[in-house]
Formats: sequence, C-alpha cells, structure tokens
Amino acid sequence: MTLGDAPMCTAEATRPDASPVTEQDMSKTSTPITTLALRFLLGILMLVTAPAVAQAQALGESIQSILGPAIEQQHLAGAIVLVTDVNKPVLVEAVGAADLAAQRPMTKDTMFWIASMTKPMTAAALMILVDEGRVGLDDPVAKHLPEFRELWVERERTPERLELTRPSRAITIRDALSHMSGLPFKSAVEEPNLDVAPLVTVARSYPLLPLKTDPGTGYLYSNAGINTAGRIIEVVSGMPYEQFMQERLFAPLGMVDTTFQPTATQVARLATAYRAKEDKSGITPVRIPQLKYPLDGPGRYPMPGGGLFSTADDCSRFCRLVLGGGEFESRRILSEAAVAEMTKRQTPQNVKESYGLGFTVGADGTCGHGGAFATNMSIDRGRGLAVVWLVQDAGSPPEWRAYAGEAQAWAKRHCAVRAK
Repeated sequence: MTLGDAPMCTAEATRPDASPVTEQDMSKTSTPITTLALRFLLGILMLVTAPAVAQAQALGESIQSILGPAIEQQHLAGAIVLVTDVNKPVLVEAVGAADLAAQRPMTKDTMFWIASMTKPMTAAALMILVDEGRVGLDDPVAKHLPEFRELWVERERTPERLELTRPSRAITIRDALSHMSGLPFKSAVEEPNLDVAPLVTVARSYPLLPLKTDPGTGYLYSNAGINTAGRIIEVVSGMPYEQFMQERLFAPLGMVDTTFQPTATQVARLATAYRAKEDKSGITPVRIPQLKYPLDGPGRYPMPGGGLFSTADDCSRFCRLVLGGGEFESRRILSEAAVAEMTKRQTPQNVKESYGLGFTVGADGTCGHGGAFATNMSIDRGRGLAVVWLVQDAGSPPEWRAYAGEAQAWAKRHCAVRAK
C-alpha cells in the first residue's frame, strides 16, 4: 500500500459492548453535553486520530509480510534492510535465517560478503589522497605505477588473429575508477580465486594484457581498474592498502566489523550463501567461489575491487559519510568536492552506463553499488536517506529477486510515514 492509498478515517464513540453511543445516550449522562458540543468533540477526535490511523495503516505492512512468502517458498534464506539518515539508522529489520541447516536466525549484526560494494570504499580512500594533493584524478596511472607505461590495445581480434596497436593516450586514475580504462575484468594470476595473490603481483599482471578498448572510449566493468587504484593507494601512502583503509576510513567511521580477513569469530557470524537448486524447488548452500577457503586462513589477500566483509550498520556508516558530504559525526574525512566528484556521472554521454568514481550513478541523482551476491546500498543525497540491503544470494531466477525491490521500497515508505 502506498501513502496515497490510505483511506479516509472516521471516529465514533462506543459502549463497552462496541455498539455506537448516540447523541441521545450522551444527553442522559449526569453532565449534559449539547449536540453542538458533541459534534465539536468528535471533529477534534477525527483530526487527532486520522494521521495516527493513516500512519498505522501505512506501517501495517511489515517486512515479514513482504519477505515471508519468499522465505516460506525457500527462494530466500534471510535478509537485512536498513535505512539511515545522515545522523543515524532510522530503521533496521532482520528477517529469516543466516543459516538454515544450523537454524541460526538472521540478526542485525550478521556479517556478509559485500563483494563489489567494496569499490566505492576504495574510491573514497583514494579521494583522501586527492584531497591531500598527493594524487590527481587525471594523473596517468603510469606516474605512480611505471609498469603501465608500455601498453597495447586490441585493434582487431578474430579466432585466428589478434592485432594490437598503441593506445591513443595513457590510462588515468579517473579512467580506472570509472571503468573507462579498457582494462579487462581480471588477469590469470587471479585464478582459481580473486584473492590468491598479493596486490602488487596482481597490479603488475595487468599491463601484460592488451587493453580491450582505447582509454576513455568504452565502458568495461573491471575489477582490474579498481585493484589498480588500490595499488596506487599503497605506493603513494607508503602503507599496505588494507592498513590505509583501516586507519583512514574504517576506524574514523567506526566500521568495526568491516574487513578483508575475517576472524574465526566473524566467520561464525557470516550469513551462508545460497543459490537456486537446478529444479528451482528451493535453495542450496554454496561456498563463495570467488574467494579462497578457509576465509580466516592463510593465503588470502585484500581485493580492492570486491573483497570486503561487513555488516548493515558498518555499511550505513559509509553511507552517512556520503550523505554528510564527506563529514561524519562532526569529523571531516572527505571534502565536499571529493564526494561530489565520486557521486556524479564520469562516463561520457555516448556510453549507456552511468558510473561515477566507484559508484553507479542514477539519472535521479542517487548513487550506490551492488555486490555479486545481491547486496546493495542506495544513497539519495537529495532526500537525505540511504538504504542498505544485505542478502547472500549466489544465484537465483530474476523473478525470485522481485522481493528485494519491494522490501527496499517498503523501507523508504516506512521512513517517509514516520517522518510525518
């Protein structure tokens, strides 16, 4: 039910047996009340109760009523939806199970692999260096990573032949953060998992591959571009990428559970990932194929393009930083100009994809990012609200995922009603 669907409200006095109290009945009481006075009082009662009843009806549709059918049909194990304004979360709902076999309920502190929601956080960290004048968005990547000086770009590729040429210009940091670099999604060193090699090794492997498009001419979603930005953070800051993220972004924001390398305790809080069974009769648990196991074991490395684990509250803190124009709880972490640059369209108009710096950008001015397992954050700076949606859906039919949009729309309606 939308806000416009709320019916008109009426109010009438009743006896204990629920039958209406008439004006004649009221006149028989020890304190006489005139018909005019009665009507006046009933009018006041209607004015007072109408907004409350409308609000109750708008809030009567619960998140359980929206997600319950999907959970009962085993199209979904569980989920968390959170809405925050610039100051604090105004709604947090956890429903269903974090692990079906263990009968572990979904709770507000359940952890999730947020995958590519890592990308805007990496971009934010790099923008800290831009604010400090240590990096420029239009710097050639090769200025900081010399191995990118001698690049090739595919001119023509057929099953029998590959023709290469030199790119018309260098890749810039802006290109890398907006998927306009021409870099492929990944390289061979990121096999069989995306987190099995140190960032320095991964970044050095990319220049060995030909670019797919000339820099700045075509959009190609690329973990390699974001990973390259992460490596630049290491080189310019003089500290490991994950340490910079922790000290300059996560700690100031109070993101206490956001990490590339979860502890055993955090792994125990991790929601199990599920995908649809082959016959679509329900869901079955799966490992995260992009990552090396055990998740708290050795041989795993931070991945700027998609390696983070986090919670709903931690993600909301990052959203609040963006809503605050770079300020969080009276502390300036990013400049207004940096946030504006991140959240505006960077891709040219002749490219259909609208992407900022680490963020997807909507035509309505919203920004956000999803993750491989259907997690999402959506930030509406105009309305001053952000929605965090966390699930671990490793693959299900599109029709099964309709509940995600419905749940997030419900959350926004809920907050709109409460604000009135």
